[in-house]
Amino acid sequence: MPGLTLAQQLTQQETLPATQTSDATTPSGKQNSTLDFLLRRMRNKGDFPALSESIGRIQSMASSEKESINSVTNEILKDVALTNKLLRLVNSAHYARGSSVGTVSRAVTLVGFNGIRNMALSLVLLEHMQDKANAHLLKEEFLRALMAGAIAAELGGSQAEGEEAFIGALFQSLGRMLSQFYFPEEALAIHDQVSDPCGPISEDAASTRVLGLSYEALGLGISRAWSLPESIQRCIIKPSGDPPNQPPKDPLLRLRWNTRAANDMADAMLHSEAQVVDARLAKLTKTYYRALGISTEQVQAATAAARKKLVELAQAMDITVRADSLAAHLLNQQVHLAVAGQAGPGRNQDIDTIISNEFHAMPVLSAQPATMAAATQASVSGQRSQTLVAGVQDITNAMVEDFNLSDVLRMILETMFRALEFDRIVFCMRDPKTDTLTGRFGLGNGVESLVNQFHVPLHTTGTPDLFATICSKAADTLISDASDPRIQQRLPAWYSQSYNAPTFLILPLLLKGKSFGLIYADKAQKGGLELDEKELSLLRTLRNQAVMAFKQSA
Repeated sequence: MPGLTLAQQLTQQETLPATQTSDATTPSGKQNSTLDFLLRRMRNKGDFPALSESIGRIQSMASSEKESINSVTNEILKDVALTNKLLRLVNSAHYARGSSVGTVSRAVTLVGFNGIRNMALSLVLLEHMQDKANAHLLKEEFLRALMAGAIAAELGGSQAEGEEAFIGALFQSLGRMLSQFYFPEEALAIHDQVSDPCGPISEDAASTRVLGLSYEALGLGISRAWSLPESIQRCIIKPSGDPPNQPPKDPLLRLRWNTRAANDMADAMLHSEAQVVDARLAKLTKTYYRALGISTEQVQAATAAARKKLVELAQAMDITVRADSLAAHLLNQQVHLAVAGQAGPGRNQDIDTIISNEFHAMPVLSAQPATMAAATQASVSGQRSQTLVAGVQDITNAMVEDFNLSDVLRMILETMFRALEFDRIVFCMRDPKTDTLTGRFGLGNGVESLVNQFHVPLHTTGTPDLFATICSKAADTLISDASDPRIQQRLPAWYSQSYNAPTFLILPLLLKGKSFGLIYADKAQKGGLELDEKELSLLRTLRNQAVMAFKQSA
């Protein structure tokens, strides 16, 4: 129905009177009908199905503290852009935990499932709102929501409350953000009605008039479709009436007042001239401080800290803004965001003392492919080394504390996996009952179903297979072409059936001269892996860290 607004299209299907969204979170039948219509429209536009799938995966993977760190890490690592931005965000001032963090595994351990979920949800939402004609308006709205989240986090009474408040405040404007993205013409009409100098109306009334459903109800409906936590759903619907004179006893209601206050303050900061921002914030502080249970000075300190942290968050998320935009005004136009900060965590200047200077040629059982152009190869090698060095430092930092062995091993595998862009990587360990190296865990697409297939007998009566030979000789080995007949005849049947990769790397782990484990990693492209001396040295350092972790744990 081209040329018609959503509300007009709805009218042709059914008559729906404009209704205000109440504080209740249970939608009426008419609201459900309208929501279904809007969802159908969104599914037919752009990447809403992909966005929904990403949100669903993130929410399901971090739904409980009992979720496996390995499964959470593996899910995030499937998206390279998300991984890089999440690590920058973890290392920003908003989430900083002291030393830099170079692996998702370490980030999950330090920040927790809920914190990682919140970061991932924020980043995925932003990532799917790029490269549109109205991208600057979307960034403006996202930054406003991000500011609200930063303020809410500062107002939270504890780290856990702050994390919950951050995501609740951010998603309170979900309906507005998605409307701006999927229904830009209608969003503009709503804005015009709200700011009409002759007769402005509330945003709820305007969005209901234009969309047939308020922004709040739309955001709530989509959050339910995505199975977001109840706390986020409740925060989307702002508590009605005047703020109470004391903090509510119900933690969820207290959280909702926190997120409402934070969003009101973010609105004031975005839409007010610089000379009146502080006055408007002071007025809002007097309105909400009793409900928040803190002093006016504490509220003012929270907004000041949030202003500073917003710049860090924007840089970590690679958000660029136009100099003449309201978003730049929100950032006080004091920080140039056209060029984001360099990706990746910092490097400890003493890291070279950790890396072994010894280098021995790695046995290669087939010819290496032709090298890439020298300049390109140098750039790729530099990026690899940076990721490997950051991982070595991350693991070193973890091992000086009371560490969990499985956490360190995951960090080691993740570092190798990310740096060299393996398709799959598996950690194997000796089963003392059978004297066999068996797969324990791994990373990569479909690896969960393949891990248990890895089976390397360390002592056999016949001719040992390729993996057993590598382990017996303690030889770090790169196979560049597994289709070579000399290699094929030495591959065990279980490998050919389950893995059958054309290129793979084996790094045995030894204690007292005997193999007790190995790290296997592969590439789907023949000759898809070349290693220079520095990269090999760093890989061996990571392998040696795994051995050291076992020694310290014992």
